[in-house]
Amino acid sequence: MDSVIVPADGVSEGHITNWAGNVTFTATRLHRPSSVDDLRRLVADAPRVRVLGTGHSFNRLADTDGVLVSVAGLPPSVEVDPAGRGVTVAAGVRLGDLATRLHAQGYALANLPSLPHISVAGAVATGTHGSGTRNRNLGAAVSAVRLVTADGDVRTVRRGEDETFDGTVVALGALGVVTGLTMDIVPTFDVRQYVYDDMPLDRLVERLDEVLSAGYSVSLFTDWAGERVNQVWVKHRVGDPGEPPAGPWLGGTPADGPRHPVPGMSAAYATAQQGRPGPWHERLPHFRLEFTPSSGEELQTEYFVARERAAAAIAAVNEIRERIAPVLQICELRTIAADELWLSPNYRRDSLALHFTWVPDIAAVTPVVAEIERRLDPFAPRPHWGKVFTMAPSTVRSRYERHADFVRLAHRYDPAGKFRNDFVDSYLAAG
Repeated sequence: MDSVIVPADGVSEGHITNWAGNVTFTATRLHRPSSVDDLRRLVADAPRVRVLGTGHSFNRLADTDGVLVSVAGLPPSVEVDPAGRGVTVAAGVRLGDLATRLHAQGYALANLPSLPHISVAGAVATGTHGSGTRNRNLGAAVSAVRLVTADGDVRTVRRGEDETFDGTVVALGALGVVTGLTMDIVPTFDVRQYVYDDMPLDRLVERLDEVLSAGYSVSLFTDWAGERVNQVWVKHRVGDPGEPPAGPWLGGTPADGPRHPVPGMSAAYATAQQGRPGPWHERLPHFRLEFTPSSGEELQTEYFVARERAAAAIAAVNEIRERIAPVLQICELRTIAADELWLSPNYRRDSLALHFTWVPDIAAVTPVVAEIERRLDPFAPRPHWGKVFTMAPSTVRSRYERHADFVRLAHRYDPAGKFRNDFVDSYLAAG
């Protein structure tokens, strides 16, 4: 699969799919320019362009009937600016590779998502996040975006210098082809990771804020097969006050060995647990960079609701657990702090994210997704842009206060619609 998504220099031809294999793209040629100048010429000459990163979206966000482009062939530059507390990184660099190079120089990103295998620009553009009540999504660390615009020019937009900056970060590829990002960095730090098994759901909901605030990053995993959370993963930043409980906690028990979030999967793929300290980039993700976390035999869905309504949202989903469990591999619950990015699912709203990893059967999964959306509707959920959802475009548009501003911005950057496709036309249309 990777050989198709990230081909050798030049052009790959044939059936191009996403990582999960549930989407076959309309384009049959994937271009991988080796320089920004080559990319500029390609973009300027093409009537329609979309960018495909590492293929970890589960819908047609990246599809096009024109030119499909990968930026993985651009020089993988990583330039640290200690004085400015920032790093400028090429768009196609994987998060795990960026993190390794930052740590070697004594720096870190404030947080990382579950998978270190995805590209920096793709993760930022879709609002990808980790967890933590005080941690924002990955895009909130971006201070500059460099992109090739529709006419082949290169433009850099910087935080504090352009009033539309907050619209250029989570932009779904609708403004141009991002070639590099500058991101805030912090001094490197160590993390201890602890796992607790089988916390009763009623105890969790009663003390939800306590559980979600128990570490620098906290994730709850449940298969919705019963009135319990299968695992609670607490990532404690070494040096922060307090430690996770050493013994039983709210009815959950400390894991007696390493765990994988999905029942039955080998823990060898997961990052080290049981309180063993390690550098941030080897603990904040759930999965180790040197392993492929799964075969791609899955579908994914995610919704974001206001954190203050988290307990009620969890209770609403729990009411239909008997419908969810048969088509679910695992569900993860996480928190994300609010940001100012116009198309971020966390725009001005501290959030609880409900993430569902499904079996690879779209016909069986789709009606369950629709029912979850009905149950969550009172909480005004925002779907993850790159995952499976059935929500009407008008409903999605209504959930973003700055939607109209983004539509105007996209028209200014791309008046002819070079970077648009059916997905963009549906969800980022005017009105």
